[in-house]
Parts: sequence; structure tokens; C-alpha cells
Amino acid sequence: MTRRLRLTAVAGVLAVSVLTTACAPTTANTTCLLPEYAPAQEALQEMEGQVLSQGPQGEDPVSADSVQLSDAEIEQVKAKKATAAIVMHYTGDDWTAAQLNGLESRFEELGVEIIAVTDAGQDPSKQVSDIENMIARKPDIIISIPTDAVATAQAYRKAAEAGIHLVFMDNVPAGFTPGEDYISAVSADNYGNGVVSAHLMAQALEGKGNIGVIKFGVDFFVTNQRHQGFVDTIKKDYPDIHIIAERGISGDDLAGQAQNTANAMLLRYQDDINGIWGVWDVPTEGIMAAVRSAEREDIKIATEDLGTNVAIAMAKNSMVAGLGAQRPYDQGVAEATLAAYGLLGKDAPPYVALGALPVHHDNLLESWEDVYHQPAPETVQQSFSECTAPTS
Repeated sequence: MTRRLRLTAVAGVLAVSVLTTACAPTTANTTCLLPEYAPAQEALQEMEGQVLSQGPQGEDPVSADSVQLSDAEIEQVKAKKATAAIVMHYTGDDWTAAQLNGLESRFEELGVEIIAVTDAGQDPSKQVSDIENMIARKPDIIISIPTDAVATAQAYRKAAEAGIHLVFMDNVPAGFTPGEDYISAVSADNYGNGVVSAHLMAQALEGKGNIGVIKFGVDFFVTNQRHQGFVDTIKKDYPDIHIIAERGISGDDLAGQAQNTANAMLLRYQDDINGIWGVWDVPTEGIMAAVRSAEREDIKIATEDLGTNVAIAMAKNSMVAGLGAQRPYDQGVAEATLAAYGLLGKDAPPYVALGALPVHHDNLLESWEDVYHQPAPETVQQSFSECTAPTS
């Protein structure tokens, strides 16, 4: 999840197998990875417009579309000439870049100056230091995602006691109460994204097969939600799909850990395993490398988060059948707007969520624009191959 992990995943595990081939268009009319399978397709249609997750304190979600400021309120915020610091768990990946783009765009509209963006490298002690340094600089606002809800709580408490308005992404410090200690938390529908990826896996397997699950082996709110949404949906809706292996990964090299774990699954179960789920796109890059190394590109992969390398594979109709995507740019916009609620003393909803977006080959390029508010990278566009629906 850290910047170092992203670079490891890109430069190490997949540099030869993905990136060196991404610049050349692939052959058209390859076989699509998603056959027609009505139960999964109907379930995905029924999910449109819904948010399934609850907040860190069990709060019901409020749509980000309802977080609005009037023209008069925007002028009031501008007159305050406020400052903001963004205290990240890590930077350097597509998700973080989109969050920052959304925050920067909205804060510019609101006349709020960003005085710092910090990167904790997924290290709670580094993030505590970052928070303390920001408190000393006395911003009006801190937008942040805690690396560890317990280890960072005291530092965030000091920020709240200093009168700094806090808005959280995805995770909330232990013991914090919305409306008292912080303004609001904003998240993707992570449980819903797990549900989406389960339906896409089921569609790829036509409702039957054996799968492995590679989850995040750390107690982290949003990844727990994704995993739970995926597992709950497979068990409830698809009795002929069996989870035959489930492993957690952690450490500095998540792509490498996922590759080793997927290798072990493929070796142990061989022809008896038909699919593997990865908790987000970086570990999934390791799964892809394992599948390719084992020459098992018949394995169907589902995941979360629309990163460049999984998008390239999806564009080629290779391995990645589908994923549940977050909307990080829009999440950043909502976070900045909620920070303005704090400046104005305006009541804010405690938990704001953005609905899950199912992404697959057919809607990949338009989905990239929905997620990042810009066209897909050339590497993705040039990898795009038309496909022919498989026959059942």
C-alpha cells in the first residue's frame, strides 16, 4: 500500500510481464472473460445507486451528492482565508493521486490554501510525527487517513483539542465521536465493492468453481469490509462456488507476498482452483504474476481498485475479469466540502459514502474517466482489445 510497495509492484513483479507489452495494441477479437450469466448480472443491476457499507461507528451512509454548499456559503469560506494540511498514510499510487486531485481542486474553489501534504509510508509512528508537525503549523483543517486507528489516536486528539477541524478518509481514530472530535468520515462503499467483485467473479465462473481469497492480514476497517462483502456474497448467493483457500498478507512487499501466496495455492490445488480474489490492485499484481508464471491464465481474477496494471490486463481480456472501483476524486471533493462545513459551523453527516462501481472490459475506459476524471493512460488505451463473448 505504500509508495515503496507500489514501485516494487510495478518495477519488480510485473515490469517484464505487463509493462513491456503495454505499449503495443493487442490482437482484436480475443475471448471476453465475462460470459452472459443472468444471476450475477441481475444482482449488479439491482445494486446500482445503493450504498451497502456502514460507517466506522455503525452509522448509516449519506450520499456524497447531498454534501453541498450554497454560493453564499462558498463566499463565507473564501473570506476566512483558511489553511489545510493533508496527512496521508502513503502517497504515490493512483488512488491517492486522485484523492489529492479532488481535494486540491475543491480547496482551490473554496479559497483554502493547502500548506502541506505528508506521506507516512504506512508507518504509524511517522504519521504521529507528521500530525504533531502539522499541529505546530496551526492549520485550520486537517484531512487524514489514520494508518492505525489506535496508535495514532492520541496525536489526532491533540489536533482536535487545538481547535483544528478534522475530516477523515476511510478510517477513524479509536475513541473518536463524529460531531464532537471530528466533522465527518468519507469512504467508498467498501462492503459494496466486495459484493460487486463477488458478483463479477461469479459471472466469470458462471456460478460454479473453486476459488482462493487473498486478504489483507492487518486489522484495517476498509479492507475488512471488502473482504467481508466478498465472502458473504459468495457464501449467500453462489452455493456452487467454494472458497477452498484463504490467506492474509502483510509486510513491505504486498505484491511479492501475494505472488508467493498465489503460487502456493496454485501448486496445492492445481486444476481444482478456478479463480483468485485479491483485496486490492497491488496484491492483485502479484496474483497476476503467479498465474502467468504457472501458465494458468484460465484462472479468473477479481479485485478492488482500478489501478493501471490491472486495467491493462482487463483491457487485454487477460486474467482480470472485473473489479469494484472506488471514486477517489469525488471522495476528495466531498472531504474538502465537509471541511468547509466545519469552518462554517454547519451540521455535517457523520459518515458519507460513494457507491461501488463495477468495472469490466466493456466499460473499462468510461469507468476510468468516472473514477479519475481524466482519460485512461495511453498504456491502457493502447492495450484495449475488442473481444468476442464466450459460448457457454
